[in-house]
Amino acid sequence: MKKIRIKSGDTVRVIAGDHKGAEGRVMKVMRDENKAIVEGINMIKKHMKPSADNPQGGIVEKEAPVHVSNLSLITPKGEVTRLGIRMEGDKKVRYSKKTNEVI
Repeated sequence: MKKIRIKSGDTVRVIAGDHKGAEGRVMKVMRDENKAIVEGINMIKKHMKPSADNPQGGIVEKEAPVHVSNLSLITPKGEVTRLGIRMEGDKKVRYSKKTNEVI
């Protein structure tokens, strides 16, 4: 199983596929499937039956998962970068391989 270095709350850019170039915030990471749900990207329409939560039913638009290999992290300056992990003292930190600064 591949290590996923993207966490929920990170800002990412889609680097491959139909939504290439789109940016959004990661809402959920599914480690067992190597996929992530990104806010506003890969929207699908799901037909819902009436239920207690949704008494009206109907068609709901929601985000579908995107494979993590198609995502790249964006630094606070807006650059796309790869992530590395290093030890600083006794703590593990994620850092940008492009700028070498801690994320």
